[in-house]
Amino acid sequence: MTRTYTPKVGEVTREWLVIDATDVVLGRLASHAATLLRGKHKPTFANHVDTGDFVIIVNAEKVALTGQKLQKKRAYRHSGYPGGLKSVSYEELLEKNPVRAVEKAVRGMLPKNSLGRDQLSKLKVYAGGEHPHAAQQPTPYTLDQVAQ
Repeated sequence: MTRTYTPKVGEVTREWLVIDATDVVLGRLASHAATLLRGKHKPTFANHVDTGDFVIIVNAEKVALTGQKLQKKRAYRHSGYPGGLKSVSYEELLEKNPVRAVEKAVRGMLPKNSLGRDQLSKLKVYAGGEHPHAAQQPTPYTLDQVAQ
């Protein structure tokens, strides 16, 4: 009888990965980042344990949206009060706060529970090309995608 292996929290080894978001489609970037944050690329993946890696996304301001999403797609947030729904176009959001646009896309692809919140805390997004995590010796991660 074979037993199913379940990884323990202390046994998980985490890597640091850097993704350059220059001219990468936002949804493609978010799905790859969510897969890495969850740990689905590892053979020891278990959906109830946080086995994912740390992900650093640089050049968030240069992310691409296909079609007319830049003008027509809207980002929503709610204050929690009645009538507190606010919306802004992605064109304006990427202009003012590109970090929030990328984080919002990745957050939507993670589980909506405490495990997903823990996984999201391992995501570091920066608008420019520099990041302060050189001491962790991150390895570059390339996305395989079709040119637009």
